Formats: sequence, C-alpha cells, structure tokens
Amino acid sequence: MAVAFLDQEQSSQELDLEEITRKISFLDKWREIFSYHRLGTNNTTPQNHEGSHVSAAKSEDGSGTPQPKRQGLLPSSGPCSTPKPSIISSKSSSFPISLAMATKLRQNLFGNTVYVFSCDWKKACFRFHDPFSDLAFALEVGKGGAQSIQMAVQGLIIKYLLFTREGKDCNFHSLCAISKQEQKQALAAALAGILWVAGEAEKATICLVTEDTQVTSTPDYAGDNFTERLQLFEVLEKEATEKFIYDHLQCFSGEGSHGVILFLYSLIFSRTFERLQKDLDVSTIHLLQPNAGGFLCRQAVLNMVLTGRASPHVFNGCQNGKSQEILHGVPARSSIGYLQWGKQTSEDGLSQVGSMLKTPKFPIWLCNINGSYSVLFSTNRQLLADWKAEQRFDLHLYGGQPFQKKPARLTVDTHSHPWESDQREEEHGPGRRFSPVEMAIRTKWREATINWNGTVPFF
Repeated sequence: MAVAFLDQEQSSQELDLEEITRKISFLDKWREIFSYHRLGTNNTTPQNHEGSHVSAAKSEDGSGTPQPKRQGLLPSSGPCSTPKPSIISSKSSSFPISLAMATKLRQNLFGNTVYVFSCDWKKACFRFHDPFSDLAFALEVGKGGAQSIQMAVQGLIIKYLLFTREGKDCNFHSLCAISKQEQKQALAAALAGILWVAGEAEKATICLVTEDTQVTSTPDYAGDNFTERLQLFEVLEKEATEKFIYDHLQCFSGEGSHGVILFLYSLIFSRTFERLQKDLDVSTIHLLQPNAGGFLCRQAVLNMVLTGRASPHVFNGCQNGKSQEILHGVPARSSIGYLQWGKQTSEDGLSQVGSMLKTPKFPIWLCNINGSYSVLFSTNRQLLADWKAEQRFDLHLYGGQPFQKKPARLTVDTHSHPWESDQREEEHGPGRRFSPVEMAIRTKWREATINWNGTVPFF
C-alpha cells in the first residue's frame, strides 16, 4: 500500500509539472504574439490593442517598411490606445467621414496616405493644471510635435481669461484663481474661437469619434482605427460652437482621447480643403514634417491657429520667392502674436517675423525658441496701444516644462542707457549677454534689457 501511495503521489507531481510547463508554453506563445504586434503586455483590454485591426506587416507609419524604434511606442496604459467612442449629446447636422475625405486629410497632413500619428501625438490632449493654483490657467504640455499646438491654444486661453470674459479683472491673480468650471469654459471658448475664425465666421466643423468604422483600409490607405471612425458635426453659430465643444469637452481633454489630433482634424475641416489649398503655396504642400520618428507642425499649422489662415510664412502679406513664385505670409494683424529665435534661417528674409505677428491685438505671443514653444504675455491690455507703457513693463513666461511651478516674471526695460548696454556687451561678449528667450523679445523691442527677477533663465 505504501509503495502504491508513493507511486500515485509521484505520478500526481509529474502531472502537475506537465500542467505548469504547458501553461508557461502557452503564455510564451501569447507573449510572442503581443511582441510581434507591438502591444504592451500590460494591455489587457480590447480597446488597448491598437494594432488588432491593422496588418501585422505594417510598420507604425503604415509604410510596410522597417522604421526606427520610437520612444514610447509600447504603451502600458491607455493614452496611446484607440480612444473610446464619444458620448454625443447634440442634434447638430453631421455626417460620417468618407474614404475620399480620409485620404485627402492624410495627404494634407503628411503628404501621403500611409503615415499615421506617432504615440506622442496620440497621448496629447488639452488638460489643465490644478485649479486655484499658480498654474491654474495653464495646460499640461508634453513633448513632441503636438506641443506647438497646445502652446498656441494656451495663448488663446490666456486671451480669454484676461481680456474676453466679462466681469473679471485683467490681472495675474485672476489667472491663478480660476475654478475647474472656469477652466472648462476657457478651453471651450478658445477652441471654438479658433475653429470659428478658421471657418471664416460662417461655420465650424467638429470631429468626434464614434463606435462604427466608416472607412476600411485599402492598399492605398492605411487605417489607424481612429480616423476611420470620425463623425463630422457642422455648427453655424459661434455661440453654438462653444456650447457644442463644452458639452463634449472630454473628447478633447480626457486621457487617451487623442484630443490634440481631434482638434487638428476639426481645424482642417473647418478651414476646408479648398481654402487650405489657397492658403498654401509652393513652399509648403503638407502641414506636418517628419522628425526623429515623429512629426512636427509646419508654420502653416501655427498660423492657422493664430490667424485662421494656413499661411506658410511669418512675414507680412505676400512676397516673391527665388523663382518669382508668390509666397503667402500673414495679411492682417493677428489676435495674439508670434516671436521666434534660433535655428530658423534668415538669409532670404523669409523667416523674419513681420509686424502683423509681432504687434498683435492683445499682448500675448507664442514663442518658438530653438523649436521649443512657450507663451509670453502681459496683463496690461494697453501695452501695445500706448508707447509710454512700453518703456518699462512686465511679461510673464510659461514654457510648460515639468519643473516650472509658476510663470516666470520678466521685467523689460526698453529705455536703458546706451553706455550701460555697451559696457555689458564688452563684459560678456557680443550676443552672449542674453538668453534665447531674451533674444526673441529683442526682435520686438530692440536693445531692451530683461531682468528675470531672481529666476534662473531656462531657455
């Protein structure tokens, strides 16, 4: 009996060992499948399996050729996954996206129909810092090409909070004292205002994601399981546009919403393909440019946010190019401005920012500093209307860096004594006295001196 019992126990152990080995082999098999499809092993829900509806032979950009490994390509949580369908609470007229529209959209963005947005774009949305804080007015900004759009929208949010909303004082404290509700109102007003201007004050088109796939992939069009589920809503009044966006704000601000991409789609459809074609010129044939495995916005996108037109250049009006072709700049004074400093070439003068962007209607500027974007603003609405106010004034700087806990306050003095300036130049050498952000400010106020008031320059 004892021997039989031992034989039975040994046999049971062997069966358990075989069962464990089988399960390990089973897990290894699925791990290989997940790895092949570029899915994180922590993704356990169907909506996170972004590649489940796309051929495994496709690369991330949809070209079918091996691509460089991109940072953050293997997400372990929701922001880079396919967004959930929007909860639509509107009776506005709408229509689903068609294959022709999706193809045209992809061509206008990338110049082809196989590229898709990288993970940093998919993660990007419009989300505020905590209410009632030093950065209550400010958006949380990530890295990558979507940053420029987020910071451009940030400028319009500041414009609304300081100068547009009724019953509020135009001071810095009012920006820090806003509630969650006021944050939502500011974002809805900013996004709606941008789309309405892009639509020539006739209508705005807003894109939301639905559950149903309207377009299937073809050999000439690589799907991303996102664009193919768009529903387009046309709104014919500015107030109705703001209300529509407010009612669906989670579609632009929620984690995993692809909010910045949805806004960019809405901006393009509001502008319309026909107007977009007229805005662009031979220097710019599509809106995004590949960069280090991702995509950066060309100037036309930023100008479309700031002015409503997708002008490819920052000079005033139109100019003739090297081959005498007509190049399109900014035809009218913008609502908020634009300054730049850094690697942009200026040999032909085409990258020199004109007065239409340097001197906007409101004292707020989107700044491009060596490819990083920030916002400079004054709380004095009359700053650009009274020359006396421009002798000595404060500008607040928000750059979106994780370490920045509150905006920096820069004091600009445009009437410093020339001998003081010469002495400082001799001490530090030509061009070394100012940080890049100071150099950007000096493109607007020449010879100005800038005091960071104790803050270490971070640009």
